[in-house]
Amino acid sequence: MSLKTANLGYPRIGARRELKFALESYWQGKSGEDALLATAHALKRDRWLAQKQAGIHFIPSNDFSLYDHVLDMLVSLGATPERFGNDEVTLQRYFEMARNSQHQSPMEMTKWFDTNYHYLVPEWSRNLSFKTNPGKILDEIKNAEDLGVHSRPVLLGPISLLLLGKSVDGTDPLNLLPALLESYHALLHSLYKAGVEWVQIDEPHLATDLPVPYRRAYGMAYERLAKVPLKIMLTTYFEGLGENLDLAFSLPVSGVHLDLVRAPQQLDAALQALRPQQILGLGCVDGRNIWACDLDKAHALAERAARAVGEDRVVIAPSCSLLHVPVDVRGEDSLPEGLKPWLSFALQKLEEVRWIAGGPKSFPAAFADRHRILQERGRAASACVPAVREAAASLQRKDFRRSAPYPERREKQRATLRLPLFPTTTIGSFPQTTEIRKARAKWRKGEMATAEYHAYLEQEMAACIRVQEEIGLDVLVHGEFERNDMVEYFGEQLAGFAFTANGWVQSYGSRCVKPPIIYGDVFRPAPMTVCWSSKAQSMTQKPMKGMLTGPVTILQWSFVRDDLSRKDVAFQIALALREEVRDLEAAGIRVIQVDEPALREGLPLRKAAWSEYLEWAAAAFRLATSLVSDATQIHTHMCYSEFNDIFPAIAALDADVISIESARSRMELLQAFREAGYPNEIGPGVYDIHATRIPGKDEIEQLLRRALEAVRPEQLWVNPDCGLKTRNWPETVASLKNMCAAAQALRQEYASVLD
Repeated sequence: MSLKTANLGYPRIGARRELKFALESYWQGKSGEDALLATAHALKRDRWLAQKQAGIHFIPSNDFSLYDHVLDMLVSLGATPERFGNDEVTLQRYFEMARNSQHQSPMEMTKWFDTNYHYLVPEWSRNLSFKTNPGKILDEIKNAEDLGVHSRPVLLGPISLLLLGKSVDGTDPLNLLPALLESYHALLHSLYKAGVEWVQIDEPHLATDLPVPYRRAYGMAYERLAKVPLKIMLTTYFEGLGENLDLAFSLPVSGVHLDLVRAPQQLDAALQALRPQQILGLGCVDGRNIWACDLDKAHALAERAARAVGEDRVVIAPSCSLLHVPVDVRGEDSLPEGLKPWLSFALQKLEEVRWIAGGPKSFPAAFADRHRILQERGRAASACVPAVREAAASLQRKDFRRSAPYPERREKQRATLRLPLFPTTTIGSFPQTTEIRKARAKWRKGEMATAEYHAYLEQEMAACIRVQEEIGLDVLVHGEFERNDMVEYFGEQLAGFAFTANGWVQSYGSRCVKPPIIYGDVFRPAPMTVCWSSKAQSMTQKPMKGMLTGPVTILQWSFVRDDLSRKDVAFQIALALREEVRDLEAAGIRVIQVDEPALREGLPLRKAAWSEYLEWAAAAFRLATSLVSDATQIHTHMCYSEFNDIFPAIAALDADVISIESARSRMELLQAFREAGYPNEIGPGVYDIHATRIPGKDEIEQLLRRALEAVRPEQLWVNPDCGLKTRNWPETVASLKNMCAAAQALRQEYASVLD
C-alpha cells in the first residue's frame, strides 16, 4: 500500500524561536522591517524544505504568520476592524491591531478552540467593507515554487471565520456573508490564476455544535466558492463531525479531512458519506500531543479506508496543524532515561505520516521499534507510586469543600485582612529584567552558586515590595523573580514531570511556552514556594499573596500521557498543590492565589461532554484549596474566556476572589457575573498588560465605573489584566500608580454613600 501524504500546517516560530527574537528586536526598534522579513523568509524556506525532505505530497503555504493567522485572513479579505481605518495594512498598522496602539486598544484576544494558542477576534459591523488583498498568499506560493514545492495554500473558511468573531454594533454577522463570500471568491480566483490546483480551507467549527442558521449557511457559502475551478480540501479537526458529517460531505468540495485521533469512530460513517471522486483525508497522527504514534493502529485505519474507496482517494496527514507541538525532538538528550523514544515532535510526526502511508512492508524497522516503545510505555504506566494512587483513591466529599460557606468566610477574612474598599493588587509577576534572566541562566549553567543566586533574588524581591508599598497597593506579591514560567516552575519541583531544552510552542505573537511532559505519577517531594512567600511576608506589614498555578492549568499546559486519564492526573496535581497550600497557610500567608487561566481552554468542543469535564475540573481546584481555614482568602485568576459557557463551573470553584482579563472587552465579560448574581468578590482587569501604552487614571476610573454597573462596590477588586512579567519597570510603575489613584478616587466617592 502506498498512499498520498499531507500536512496541514507547521510550527512558525523556528526550532530556536528565531521568529520570537526577530519580532521583539523589531518592536524594540533594534532592527528594521527588512531584518524581520528576512528572518520570516528564512523560516518559511526551512519549513518547506523540511516537509519536502520528509516526503510530504501536499505541503501547506500561507500557514506562516508574523502574529496570528486569523488576523492574516482578515487582512487578505480586507475585513480588518473599522476602527483601525481603511488604509493599506502596513506592518506598523498590522502590529497596532495585534498588540499596541497609542490611540486605542488592540483587538481582543481569546483561545483557539481548546488549545493554548490565542487568536485575535474579528470585529463584525454592519458597514464593514471587504477588499481582497491576496499579496501575502501569492508571495508564499511563489516562494515555495522557487524551492520546487508546489504548495497547497491554507485559508480559514468563511463560516468558521464569522463564528470566531464578534459583533461590535449589534449586527448579525451572517448578514455580512454575501459580501464576505465575494471577497473569498476573488481571493480564490487569484489563486487559480497563479496556477494553484488544491486549496486547503479550514472549517473547524464543523466539529462543534453549530447554530442552525450557520449550518444552513455552509451550503450557500461553498456553492459560491465552488464557482472557482479549484480543488478544495475541506479540513476539520479537534473533534468528530458528529451530526455535521453528512453536511460536510454534501458540500461541493473535492476532499474532506477528518481528525481520527480525537474521533476515530467517525471513519465508518465518513466512508459511507464520501461522494464519488472525493478524497478522504485521514488525520491519523496526533497534531496536539508529543507522544509516539501507534503506527499499527493508525495503519489499520488507513488500510480500511484504502480497501473501501481505493488507495488513490486516501491521504494520510496529522490530525490538525502541527502549530501546537515543538519542531524537532533531535537534540533533546537531557530527558529522563528511556523517555526520548516515546516522543514525536513536528518533524518526527511527518515521518510517522510517511510510514503510515507506506505501510509496514516499506518500513519494517520503524514499525517494530514503535511496537516496542508502546510496550515500554504500557509497563511504565503500571509501575506507579502506590502512595500517590492510594491518596487519590481515598478522597472523600469533605476533601472537596471549604468548612464554611462564602458569606461566613468573607466576614472572617475582612476582620483578618482589614482591606479598604476597592482593594488593589496585581496578578503575580513583576518585570523580569535582562539582568534577572542572565542571573538565572548563569545559575542553571553552574556559573553562579545557589546561595549567591538566592541572595540576588531576595534583593530583587525586597526592591519590588518597596515599589509596591510606595505605589500604594493593598495586597502585595513577591514578584516571582525565581520563576521562569508559571507551569514549568512547578513542574520542575514535582515528581512525574520532564522538561525539554527546545520544546517551544507558540502561544500568541512572540509569546512562546515550553510545556512540561507529564510521564509518570505526580507528587510533591518538598515545599515549592513557601520559602519565597514567607520571606516576602517578613519584609512588609501588608498582606502578601502566595502564588500557585492551579491543577487544571498545569494539566492543560503540559503534554500529558495519552494513555492516562486526564482527570486522574489533575487530581494527582491537586493533591500535590493541597500540601503546598497547607504549608503556605502554616507559614503565615493569609492570601493564596491559585491561578486557573486554562479552565475554559479545556472545555470539550461538544456541549454533551461539558458537564463531565467541568465537574472534575472544578473539583480539582477545590481539592487543592479547601484545606485552609475560613480566614484565609483564596484567589484565582483566569485569562480571556467566554465565561457564559462555564459560569456554573466558576461558581463551583468557590474562590473568595476571582480576577479576570477584561480590559480589551471593556468589562463586557462582567455581564455573565451580573446575570448569574455572582456573590463572591471579583477583580476585573482594568488595563491590558499586553500593550505598552500607559493607561490614564481617568481611563481606568471609567472602566471601574462600568464594572460597578455589574457588581456591588464591596465585591470589586482593582488589578491589571494579567501578570507584569513581560513589561518594563517605568511603564509598570506609571500604570499601577494611575490604577491606585483611580481606586482611591472611587473610595472617597463611595465611602460616604456606603456609610
